[in-house]
Amino acid sequence: MKKQVFFVFALVFGLMFGMLSCQSGAADKNDGTATAATAEPAPGGGQASVKEENSDPNVVRIAVGSADHTTLVAALQAANLVDALANVGPFTVFAPTNAAFDALPAGTVEGLLKPEAKADLANILKYHVTTSSLSEMMLSDGMTLGMANGGKVTIKKTGDKIMVNDANVLGAVKASNGMVYVIDKVLLPK
Repeated sequence: MKKQVFFVFALVFGLMFGMLSCQSGAADKNDGTATAATAEPAPGGGQASVKEENSDPNVVRIAVGSADHTTLVAALQAANLVDALANVGPFTVFAPTNAAFDALPAGTVEGLLKPEAKADLANILKYHVTTSSLSEMMLSDGMTLGMANGGKVTIKKTGDKIMVNDANVLGAVKASNGMVYVIDKVLLPK
């Protein structure tokens, strides 16, 4: 029994040593050209800093590319949530328009963008995200969704009209890591 354990240990150790030797040898043979998989990211950049023009945009790139979502993008940056939403997901994001943020009481957005309100801002933004990719066909009337902040929203669906809580869905965009639903109100957690 001891000989078998020793043999297995020696075999595993030998394989690990061999793999490490191959990896360091491959690194030594690098001719200076880097591939996308091995390229160093920009200093301080996270997943959102990856520049990829050949694939479908993720939920962050959709928001960044929309003139109607500049306030949402600024809020995501202030709450340090850009990289989280640029990851694989899947996510369903209910994205309020600039007009939705403008409809909040005066000074609300400015107050939430202050560093001392970061936790409150993150809570509100996470109330707009669920960790699954839900197409319009998957949404049903009365459906309850658990959101990333731990809260719940209710879907109302009548024919082609979709609402989340009391916000109207104005449009939907498929992303590489989920779905983005453009909404006309900011969802506020209870």
